[in-house]
Amino acid sequence: MYQLARRIGDASARRPWVTIAAWLMGIIVVLATAGSIGGAFVDDMTAPGSQSERANQLLADRFPDAAGGSAMAVFAAEDGQPLVAHREVIADALQRIRAVDHVVAVSDPFVDGTVSDDSRIGFATIAFDTPSVDLGPAPLAALDAAVGPARSADLAAELGGDAIFINAETETSGAEAIGLVAALVILVIAFGTVVAALVPIALALTAVAAGLGGITLLAAVMDTSTSAPTIGAMIGLGVGIDYALFVVARYREHRTAGLPNEQALSLAMGSSGSAVVFAGGTVVVAMAALVLTGLGFLGSIGLATSLVVLFAVASALTLLPAILTLLGDRIDAGRLIGRGRAPVPSEDTRWWQFAHRVSGRPWPWLLAATALLVLLAAPAIRMETGFPDAGDDSVETTHRRAHDLLAEGFGPGSNAPLLLVLDLVDTGLAAEDVPTIVAAVRADPGVVMVGQPVTSPGGDAVVVPVVPATDAADPATSATLQRVRAVAPDGLYVAGLTAMTDDLTTQLTDTLPVFVAAILAASFLLLMVVFRSVAVPLKAAVMNLLSIGGAYGVVVAVFQWGWFGGLFGLDGTYLIASPMPTIFFAVLFGLSMDYEVFLLSRIREEYAVTGDNAESVARGMAGTGRVITSAALIMMAVFGSFVGNTSPLVKMMGLGLSTAIVLDATIVRMVIVPATMALMGRANWWLPGWLDRLLPHVDLDHAVASAPAVPVIDVTTRPRSLEEIS
Repeated sequence: MYQLARRIGDASARRPWVTIAAWLMGIIVVLATAGSIGGAFVDDMTAPGSQSERANQLLADRFPDAAGGSAMAVFAAEDGQPLVAHREVIADALQRIRAVDHVVAVSDPFVDGTVSDDSRIGFATIAFDTPSVDLGPAPLAALDAAVGPARSADLAAELGGDAIFINAETETSGAEAIGLVAALVILVIAFGTVVAALVPIALALTAVAAGLGGITLLAAVMDTSTSAPTIGAMIGLGVGIDYALFVVARYREHRTAGLPNEQALSLAMGSSGSAVVFAGGTVVVAMAALVLTGLGFLGSIGLATSLVVLFAVASALTLLPAILTLLGDRIDAGRLIGRGRAPVPSEDTRWWQFAHRVSGRPWPWLLAATALLVLLAAPAIRMETGFPDAGDDSVETTHRRAHDLLAEGFGPGSNAPLLLVLDLVDTGLAAEDVPTIVAAVRADPGVVMVGQPVTSPGGDAVVVPVVPATDAADPATSATLQRVRAVAPDGLYVAGLTAMTDDLTTQLTDTLPVFVAAILAASFLLLMVVFRSVAVPLKAAVMNLLSIGGAYGVVVAVFQWGWFGGLFGLDGTYLIASPMPTIFFAVLFGLSMDYEVFLLSRIREEYAVTGDNAESVARGMAGTGRVITSAALIMMAVFGSFVGNTSPLVKMMGLGLSTAIVLDATIVRMVIVPATMALMGRANWWLPGWLDRLLPHVDLDHAVASAPAVPVIDVTTRPRSLEEIS
């Protein structure tokens, strides 16, 4: 891999203008194509093989008129004023709603009696000719425009219901730009020059732009989650900056050591470039593994993010060497005052000194660091997951305001309607069983209303609307759902968004162990191939699990328990969104492997040179400490900026990712890695001979490739530089 990455970099450096022109044309083509044939984003909320999927299929087959999506226009008069006083304004709004594409029917709250007991709040049901998951955002924008004229100082008009919540687009807060500014400041401090700092930012923005165009094209051929662009951009910015940072840092290190620009770049592309390929490949594998959950929206997030990461890797391997070639010595332009050019010996760095301090007393450091991570992870034991509903979104959104108005006027269960679908064909159920089932459901303590049964045109199915007593996100609603399903398990199915999300949560819980095991196995094999070791991948898996567990614990403490919630702009407590643990694990495991690869590849390189375990760890940390710390701070700045988003779910993602990155780059890389490597000594690089013969050879650095086998290096006559062993 070393030679491959070096050849790719050399080829791009030899033809810099051709490379840049190719990238420019490629991005133009991707964005233009995405603008013309790109698809709309939609969340496929169906759990394959679930009860809710069967219910939806029955509706589509036997109740074609009822299989479309639905929404509600909610109207509320000022306190003390009856809603009927605004009847004419509401009628005009309903008329405009009827003219919106895909709307086939609109009820009248005054005719259907859907007005609250205090006569102040009412809702009109909107029926579509398309399922909610297939509507997309365009009709919703038209609906919002239709109810807009009805809004006034004494009348609220909001849109709610399944179709609105599913297709709502997350608004950006603008805080993401702050993350980029913070990243630029960190890069300037790390490199000491403005131009060197601007290069990784430019590379990351280029990769994200191309990646977002690719995601839009992906949406044209498969259902792609509305969250995919946000998560893809978040991860793309982080890894795009980091990958460029690692290459530029190694390039400038070689230049500072006196190598000509061309040779310095070639060596940097061989070592750091190959590490970028492997690290990016690990992220891609981890994210693509989301397909294993069997859930369409998670699989689309994984594939979309993988696409952006691939663009980030490609830009670091091709576009970056072209830019560095054209810049030449100008890479050091804009140098900060007081930042010299002379290299600092590793023995004079704090990283080298700290690594030896930890290696000198590994047990106390290891136990203290592990105890801290376990303490942070402890709240995760009490994690409660559930699918978010409209009540978890920002009060700035219309569906959240509609949710609150419905709960106020008709009770919390009005936001979690269920639809019983009874299959009367070959299930043991008959039409005469319907009254008994309806009576049993009505007697359930978690149910407040059971509507009139409606028989399909063919007489082969019956639907019954049910309203629970509790909100969609309330665990009691899930318990009610299970009791209702148990009334007639052989022929009764439950539809509705609440049933669908409950099935999603169940499937995520069931598939998470398989998903985690698959990622651990794949990463173990990849690390074992690269580092020719059994201990290194085992330690990496355990350390990554500790940092991820710490992130889980912090998220639970803040969002579920409400600790420091005001600091993050939260107005209550929240269940942990059931997709989050899975997404967190994929993202964090992939990203933490980045730092693992960059640090261990440098340690392995130094060990091939010195044969001294403690010294190789110290030199490896001295060579990568500032860069990895800078990379982690950048990731934290980028991810942390999403905490400023108006959506609590995006806040959850930003806080969890930034926390895990900080833990991984500080406690794990600075303390646990040198401590464990000091304790294991040469066993760090042990690999059985028979396994060594079976595994393919992948070299991330020329020093490792050309040095003698590690166990037979004579420490007393070790070479002192890479050139001596080449």
